Amino acid sequence: MTASLKDTRILITGAGSGIGRATSLKLHELGAHVFLTDINLDGVQETEKRCASQESPASTSSAKLNVADKAAVEAYVESITKDGAKIDHVFNCAGVNPTSYKLEETTDEYWDKLMSVNLRGVYNVTRATIPHMASPGGSYVNVSSINGVHAYANQAIYCATKWGLIGFSKSMALELGPRGIRTNVVAPGYIDTPTNAGIVKGGEYVERMAKGNSLGRLGQPEEVADVVAFLMSNDARYMNGSVLEIDGGLKG
Repeated sequence: MTASLKDTRILITGAGSGIGRATSLKLHELGAHVFLTDINLDGVQETEKRCASQESPASTSSAKLNVADKAAVEAYVESITKDGAKIDHVFNCAGVNPTSYKLEETTDEYWDKLMSVNLRGVYNVTRATIPHMASPGGSYVNVSSINGVHAYANQAIYCATKWGLIGFSKSMALELGPRGIRTNVVAPGYIDTPTNAGIVKGGEYVERMAKGNSLGRLGQPEEVADVVAFLMSNDARYMNGSVLEIDGGLKG
């Protein structure tokens, strides 16, 4: 795995915390040159600082990026592909976590926010990077959720974005596969990240999440990062259009 990622160039969105940060560190540790982006500049700069402290010769860069902003995404991609430089892999991790609302209490603003980041953001990044992807050998890994394969009451909008992302990704796999560019999806369950709504609430919510899977604990961001690194590696060279649930054995 290490050899197949060494000296690759990987664009990561949502790199400022949680799964995005853990994956950035993992990929950089494996020798990949990482291009770190997040809407939170302080967060993504901290991720870059942590990458730079690793014993890895690979380069790092960080930038503030709102994936919902088409023009900003296109400008950023152009800036990292000057002189014909290729992108080997893209990790579409930027997203907005859910807030529980009954449908009749959901606002248009909430709908627009989740759709613009969770779906349109991936669309913007994908469309902008396709012309610059290594072909063959390139890959995308997109972040869905257990909410993308299991429906939950009071989270209809979030579920819609994450189910939609899986459909979008499977279509990507069919369209880009003939070029030798793979697309796969990770669907994390209850992961211990700062933006997880249950973690924010704490107490009984954390306990409920931990008991919600057969391993009886929350997942760690690093455990998702390991799967992402695998999907980008040559070890997963025949995986295309796959959805990997990382949920500790979800109950029910």
